[in-house]
Amino acid sequence: MIELVLGGARSGKSSYAEAQARLTKLPRIYLATATAGDEEMAHRIEHHQQLREQEQWELIEEPIQIANVLSDLNEFLGSNQAVVIDCLTLWISNCLHEDCLEKQTEKLLRIVEHFDGQLFIVSNEVGSGIVPLGQLNRQFVDAAGRLHQQIAKLADKVTLVVAGLPMPLKDEINHDP
Repeated sequence: MIELVLGGARSGKSSYAEAQARLTKLPRIYLATATAGDEEMAHRIEHHQQLREQEQWELIEEPIQIANVLSDLNEFLGSNQAVVIDCLTLWISNCLHEDCLEKQTEKLLRIVEHFDGQLFIVSNEVGSGIVPLGQLNRQFVDAAGRLHQQIAKLADKVTLVVAGLPMPLKDEINHDP
């Protein structure tokens, strides 16, 4: 089962994805893509870690090679796992910075399509605002929008979280829209 969880900043999307992973009763793996490039980001990462501290999560930090990590997890754990990727938009930023987005996206889409476990992919919905002025910003928004569409096609479920409230956009498991 693959679920894409979208939402704005501080919308509750990560908390929702973590709660969904807990419901599976499977071993939980948190695949974090963030890097602490400044003090504010370090505090954000620490905050997320503290929220999970009382629970049993295996943490894997990988800013670029998430497809390789998922492939390894798929090979060794198969369907006996619940993986939360948090977050896809930070991963896009990392890949743009390293000029490897196209290659990494192809790899990610291949593994997502064949992933055996429960996979919850968290990402920021960035396409609801105005078109950004800067070229890099436009490239980021375009890349996020395209990738969201591609993953949504592969996903069994797509959920938009607003103000902590999950709104199902696609639910092939329960045959909803």
